[in-house]
Amino acid sequence: MAVLTVRDVPDDVKDSLARDARERGQSLQAFVLSVLEREASFGRNRELLAEIDRELADDGGANEDAPDAADLIAEARERRTSMLSDDDCDEM
Repeated sequence: MAVLTVRDVPDDVKDSLARDARERGQSLQAFVLSVLEREASFGRNRELLAEIDRELADDGGANEDAPDAADLIAEARERRTSMLSDDDCDEM
């Protein structure tokens, strides 16, 4: 696992993050790590959407056997909720 150092964080930003961490019952490090993990997952989502956009442009649309988008979104939300619940349990 890597170590990441962030320098020159303004006091008001640090205080705000620390307050949010306390409200969630987390250390500042655990809270900031969860923020970074969430941001990284958003980046992966953007990459996936760009890939889908390219494939649709190349092929002209989804095949008949393609899964329903609503089902895929519901499954992704369930996984995300489960991951967030697991993270909350790990912190206690």
